[in-house]
Amino acid sequence: MPTPEDFRRIALSFEGAEEKAHMGHPDFRVRGKIFATLGAPDAAWGMVSLMPEQQSDFMSLSKAFTPASGAWGRGGSTLVRLAEVPEGVLEHALAAAWRRRAGTAPRGAH
Repeated sequence: MPTPEDFRRIALSFEGAEEKAHMGHPDFRVRGKIFATLGAPDAAWGMVSLMPEQQSDFMSLSKAFTPASGAWGRGGSTLVRLAEVPEGVLEHALAAAWRRRAGTAPRGAH
């Protein structure tokens, strides 16, 4: 199962991705828009910013995915428990979140 460092490595593998910080947690952005965060609510979790229908698809693939609370979750913000998600599924979720914010297909992703 992926570690926080694996999450970071995958997130930063997408073209134009950069690490910043938001609300005290590392976040990953493309074109200035957050597509993922790490460490919220704690170090065991990450978040990917999906479209609501993608959120549903990933939740059906793995119990590791759950909507964030409130309006954020209804809008597609999806928490992922790193200890429960296969690395390949996490990579697909991060790619979907990156595409949503970048508005293009990923190039150079691993």
